Amino acid sequence: MPLRRSFGLFSTTLLPLAALALWPRTGQAIPTEPGTLTNDLAESASCQNCHSYPNAFAHGSDAPYAPFFGWQGTLMANAARDPVFWAGVAIADQDHPGETEVCIRCHSARAFLNGRGNATSIDELMPADFDGVACELCHRMTDEGLMGNAQYALDDILGPTGTVSRHGPWSYVEGSLGAPAHEWVQDPFTGSSELCGTCHDVTTDRQRVDDEGNEVGMLFNEQRTYSEWLGSAYAQPGEGFASCQDCHMPAVTDMPGCNDNVDEFSHPTGGRRHDLVGANRSMVELLRAEYGNDGTQEVDNFFFDLSLERMDEFLATAATLEVDAPGTVDLGEGLGDFQVTVTNNTGHKLPSGYSEGRIMWIEVVARYGEEVVWSSGQWEAGNAKGPAADDQLRSYEGVAQEWSSGTTLHLLLNDHWVVDNRIPPLGLAQNPQTDPVGDRYTLQEDGTWPNFDVTSYTFESAPQVQDATPGDDNDDTLDVSVRLLYLINTPEYIEFLADENKTNEAGNDVEMMFDDLGGAEPIVLAEDTRSLMIVGFGEAPSGSTTAADETAGPSDTTNGGNETTAAASTAAGTETETDPGQNDDGGGGGCGCSSTGDSNAAWWLLAPLGLMLRRRRRH
Repeated sequence: MPLRRSFGLFSTTLLPLAALALWPRTGQAIPTEPGTLTNDLAESASCQNCHSYPNAFAHGSDAPYAPFFGWQGTLMANAARDPVFWAGVAIADQDHPGETEVCIRCHSARAFLNGRGNATSIDELMPADFDGVACELCHRMTDEGLMGNAQYALDDILGPTGTVSRHGPWSYVEGSLGAPAHEWVQDPFTGSSELCGTCHDVTTDRQRVDDEGNEVGMLFNEQRTYSEWLGSAYAQPGEGFASCQDCHMPAVTDMPGCNDNVDEFSHPTGGRRHDLVGANRSMVELLRAEYGNDGTQEVDNFFFDLSLERMDEFLATAATLEVDAPGTVDLGEGLGDFQVTVTNNTGHKLPSGYSEGRIMWIEVVARYGEEVVWSSGQWEAGNAKGPAADDQLRSYEGVAQEWSSGTTLHLLLNDHWVVDNRIPPLGLAQNPQTDPVGDRYTLQEDGTWPNFDVTSYTFESAPQVQDATPGDDNDDTLDVSVRLLYLINTPEYIEFLADENKTNEAGNDVEMMFDDLGGAEPIVLAEDTRSLMIVGFGEAPSGSTTAADETAGPSDTTNGGNETTAAASTAAGTETETDPGQNDDGGGGGCGCSSTGDSNAAWWLLAPLGLMLRRRRRH
């Protein structure tokens, strides 16, 4: 256990170092259980008094927002407001009553610690519970907790100034400039990936089974984001090491600790932006509509816009797309030798985390002028099903089920992975908790899984396409767009949440929220375009169809009598597979798609918590 000190600004009594080293920080049973805290978590709004301020002068006005209260617009801060979460909790409680407490334990620690861990509806929370993953949850967490399922242990020891110590990266000289007015502990655990792993490995009470329904000796590994990192090259000491915080909380030099010290005192190292962004962009937009300036006004739009801006920058680094294509094409003969390589640049699987209703895929669209000649996985705005199904659709997802019934999308019923073809992180070692499921990937010579996937496309002859300029043989090109798309809440999953919820209106509410936003749209993680010179056209036979007619539309498949996406069915065994061990570099670097948000709102605005606005599904 690391040495932890608690020297407050106004401390008059200092414990000997030996005593401090043996002093248990929690002062209670581990992990922390409801009703056991003597000192409740402070509301995050109180932290704002000192920790919300403009950028320090050294950072400049154009630099990314550095102060800690950028947290407000993140999904961490709004974890207790997430409507998809609540719709899922209601269904999970229907399936196994009483087992959703671990969900509340993570998404609203205050509700759990104050005896509301059995909540199955957002209406059962108190106003302060909406802090979500609050400031003090992380800054009072000790390394005495247990890994996974939010089994945290919280510091509950009052220091000489009458406050519980906040844990963090910095040390102070007693009474010096910059020392905080509350108790503090310099604790390396606060900035460690292990702290993130407290919540970001999730295990259910179901026994995991294999393809024949036989138990494999472990409980069902519902989420393994932390373990994926732990087994990757990024967790290994050395030059390539990168913690969760290194990506999700970028380091800031010359960081002031609080507003009293802006431009007066700063820490040269150890500061972190509290961006805490992931990939769920549509949910941040939905939360802004519900709780921002045009909704309940609980969180100023500035912070949601800030989170979206950081997210767009962040997502552009998640993956690399490389295209290897011929320079010319004869439309009468078709297009072959078209290869796409997707490389995972993250420290965990891509995508990772909660798998229900999530799919990433490659979209390939070849156009001659405005006419679509060939396509695979084409997305159309407002598509009711997701990516168009076709024989060459290349998707990345984890599909789990209850083996005995084939039921999917029920988190607490799942006991079997049908497929997990999400792209592993760099250097992921073999481990049944994190191994891919299916035959997509082959172990490399060093015994690790590849962090890339290679797929080849072959498109048949397109004789229906006619030369628009028959007098010129050198002016025709086939423009091919390739995008890596990620949809976190598929239309089928949102419909499932509404139809399967027999407990309350949470599913109907979330369906209406998405309808109000025009439906969820996929995010673009990477993209590339190629222009191929057309050297020949086929002759259209009598009664031929157009390219648009030949493009496959969405279709439904079933899995044990339960509807799943066409992409899930494809992933389970109908895709065109290639050897992932052969990463043929075609020289076509992908580029991330990002945009930046804008807001004229003042940074200091924080609306008070208000009553939830509940709405009913339209009929």
